[in-house]
Amino acid sequence: MADETGEPKETDRADKPSYEQARDELADVVKRLEAGGLTLEESLALWERGEKLAAICEEWLEGARARLAAAMARPEDGDPSAPF
Repeated sequence: MADETGEPKETDRADKPSYEQARDELADVVKRLEAGGLTLEESLALWERGEKLAAICEEWLEGARARLAAAMARPEDGDPSAPF
């Protein structure tokens, strides 16, 4: 789960890769599945890992969207702490 900043909670970080790590591993999983030559069991295990990695990527992206929406919702009153 993500916290209010859109990043995974501290308890989730230990076992969840960063967005970039998950994306790269997912790309590798897809390449391996597309290459073929795997047993059914190996293919199923890779598919399941790919599903988990896709969910991790989606969680990171949802958090980023939330952070962007929050930043854009701030009033533009010249606040020096505003991100833009």
